[in-house]
Amino acid sequence: MLERRSIFPGVIEMNHQAGWRMGCNVYLVYDDRNWWLIDIGYEETVDEIIEMVRQMDFPVSQCRGLIATHADVDHIQGLAKAKSLLKVPVLAHPKAVESLETGDRIKTFAEISAQNVHLDMPLVKVDRTVEDGDTIDVGNRKLVVWHTPGHTDSQLAFRLDDLLLSGDNIYRDGSVGAIDAHHGSDIPSFIQSLERIAASDVQWLLPSHGPIFRRDTQQLEKTISRLRGYLKLADFGTCATEWPLMDEWDRELAEGRLPTEVVVQPA
Repeated sequence: MLERRSIFPGVIEMNHQAGWRMGCNVYLVYDDRNWWLIDIGYEETVDEIIEMVRQMDFPVSQCRGLIATHADVDHIQGLAKAKSLLKVPVLAHPKAVESLETGDRIKTFAEISAQNVHLDMPLVKVDRTVEDGDTIDVGNRKLVVWHTPGHTDSQLAFRLDDLLLSGDNIYRDGSVGAIDAHHGSDIPSFIQSLERIAASDVQWLLPSHGPIFRRDTQQLEKTISRLRGYLKLADFGTCATEWPLMDEWDRELAEGRLPTEVVVQPA
């Protein structure tokens, strides 16, 4: 059996549990023996994730469902396989339904010919849609759904007490999810979503990529200011040659460091 490495009570992040980076952040949220998975990642890691869940003594029969933060291939390629293995419903925002159910390879970033990206996008039926203000029961706890468009039109975040599972809205280094017209991105909406996070009283942000970090209003304002500049400039994009935050994340995973043990240097 595996010892559960909960980052917060009732929250396990599967890359942190494994001690290495398998892909996007996959959150197992639980209360007693009832549990949900938020995002699932690539199809090739589904078996490994489910086996870890079993080894942590979470009964497969107590899984209540799979939730998609949004319809990007690196978050949801494994949904169809996981749904078949776990026999549970899939939840997503209404604007993600078409991409998931038709396997839209362009909008999901499964097909980017210019960067030689050619990935399968298995079709999966969405059993329940969730929108801003909805709640998802996790035993006696509740996930409150936030619709936070900008990165994509279907981007969701989920509040659990003073935690926000924040999707691809912002990362520890101040980066944000890719902005791309084919993807359903919208900069004014992105700014509003970040302003909502900045104005909230959540204490921790649990992003869909990279390390968990404390909400920092000053950092959020700096990022918002940068995005406001994009309203009149066209120099943003998705062509960075490296992302140093992922190197930091790899080291922290290997060392098994909790978010509270990490001292973040100012950007």
